[in-house]
Amino acid sequence: MEMEQEKMNVRKELSPDSASYHCSACHGDETWSYNHPIRGRAKSRSLSASPALGSTKEFRRTRSLHGPCPVTTFGPKACVLQNPQTIMHIQDPASQRLTWNKSPKSVLVIKKIRDASLLQPFKELCMYLMEENNMIVYVEKKVLEDPAIVSDESFGPVKKKFCTFREDYDDISNQIDFIICLGGDGTLLYASSLFQGSVPPVMAFHLGSLGFLTPFNFENFQSQVNQVIEGNAAVILRSRLKVRVVKELRDKKIAIHNGLSENGLDTEGGKQAMQYQVLNEVVIDRGPSSYLSNVDVYLDGHLITTVQGDGVIVSTPTGSTAYAAAAGASMVHPNVPAIMVTPICPHSLSFRPIVVPAGVELKIMLSPEARNTAWVSFDGRKRQEIRHGDSISITTSCYPLPSICVCDPVSDWFESLAQCLHWNVRKKQAHFPEDEDQDEEDS
Repeated sequence: MEMEQEKMNVRKELSPDSASYHCSACHGDETWSYNHPIRGRAKSRSLSASPALGSTKEFRRTRSLHGPCPVTTFGPKACVLQNPQTIMHIQDPASQRLTWNKSPKSVLVIKKIRDASLLQPFKELCMYLMEENNMIVYVEKKVLEDPAIVSDESFGPVKKKFCTFREDYDDISNQIDFIICLGGDGTLLYASSLFQGSVPPVMAFHLGSLGFLTPFNFENFQSQVNQVIEGNAAVILRSRLKVRVVKELRDKKIAIHNGLSENGLDTEGGKQAMQYQVLNEVVIDRGPSSYLSNVDVYLDGHLITTVQGDGVIVSTPTGSTAYAAAAGASMVHPNVPAIMVTPICPHSLSFRPIVVPAGVELKIMLSPEARNTAWVSFDGRKRQEIRHGDSISITTSCYPLPSICVCDPVSDWFESLAQCLHWNVRKKQAHFPEDEDQDEEDS
């Protein structure tokens, strides 16, 4: 009877008539509603949380195994197909499948710039999407300014049908059903930077140099694209970092109106705040200075260490196989909810890389005794200087990037380790001859 009463209480607390919930781990900037789900925000998932059973006011990303079944949406029409027989919320990565609420109609094609070898695949893909699937194709405006595309008369009728946009000027986040990348890993990082909220599913073709994050080959792209459009594909949810940079307003010429500066950035209490969604890593380094970097690292408000060296890398599991791996970090599968903290050439023999739980908040600031400033970059972009009084806050984002798999999340990851990084490749040890084995047994 007690168990039945507890279940009834849980259902009552989590009923559709309940009020909207605010994620305290995200500083209240994302809302969950059980009556009207907000686009791009999950009710619960592996990297987010359900409301605690004893409280319906706020919750963190960590949660009980007995919370409500997660429903995750990506972009206007995509979501992860849920397994109704799943009892525990520790889900097998191979069971993550893509499905569509409605048939996708618009696609964003991202092509690596200044690469002539991609022009023909780009044209073939766009013509196939428009003519065979009657889809609306979005491309960046500078892609169509390539002389080889401008001079191609046969491609002219197709080019006129494109919808174009400009980075940092046009917001297309609500108009894209899914994304196709042509190039290397940089195209996937660029796609991530275009969507600061919910990210549509991403299908990445390996046409670059490394291709760790781009599992598809272009030879049979028609059948592969058709499978995605039909909703027959596995996805891997790559967690991102939500980064908030707060700087003191040192330029007195910046005018502030209604909490916004002239460059459109939020200002609070005489400080300038910027926010980024990062797929690989946040890198804090010493920049052009010859001195060691000297930054303090806080975890949930507590000082855990001071980094003295060339800098520190804060990365997602996806980024663990990038810069962090080169700096000595462990390679972590993207389905593991974690944040990696990796020092860059630390001036200490005992400073080893660490892994902390997803959902904690890291805060990085210049140490009071630091001799020089520091520099920070986000997935290798938006590089800027950090001075005394500035701060960088990092936590797990509520908006992961759904990357479409060739096979499944586990198989694709190990295939990338083997093919791109040649993980554990060595000449095999020779076995003993059979006669020596017999002599050992006789003795």
